[in-house]
Amino acid sequence: MKNKILTYLSKYTVITKALAEAIEESTFIQHFEKGTILLQEGSISNNCYFILEGCVRSYLVKNGEEKTIEFYTEEQVVTPANYGSNLPSRYTLACLEDTIACVGNPALEQATFEKFPALAALSGVIAEKIMAQQQEAFADFKTSSPEERYLNLLATRPDLIQRAPQYQIASYLGITPESLSRIRKRLHDKKQVLNERQ
Repeated sequence: MKNKILTYLSKYTVITKALAEAIEESTFIQHFEKGTILLQEGSISNNCYFILEGCVRSYLVKNGEEKTIEFYTEEQVVTPANYGSNLPSRYTLACLEDTIACVGNPALEQATFEKFPALAALSGVIAEKIMAQQQEAFADFKTSSPEERYLNLLATRPDLIQRAPQYQIASYLGITPESLSRIRKRLHDKKQVLNERQ
């Protein structure tokens, strides 16, 4: 499992022997069963997670209805919005599948970064990269139609279609399950017409 962390980090920097040992020493891996609530809305966000295996969903409840904010899968970092701030979270984090994650907290991070400054610099680089990706994804979401959002999801994260219930996928796309069904049917019909023409 720890090799997966090193593989991920190697995308951002050269992993020296010393850095690899630092990561090995500071890594705390936990297993969570499907359905486990990692963070309840209204609770303090004291942990962050690097997903090694599994799927975690972030959602909030508005007018009695769950609104899916994000799905986190392998090699993704889950850092709650109020992480380390002692402010209550607006969101709930729940395991959609049995999940294995590297777990961190502010105290562990501070101790690790003091001992291994190279990890602090690397963490900053990764945080900037994640923020840029999130901003780009948000801009794409705001400027695309529901069908374009669904097609983008198929192109970039096709595994989610099988891993999450349709109503959660619909919520994530900002549409109703009925609208998602219509989009899928329309795309299926288009594909059939194209196949018939060939």
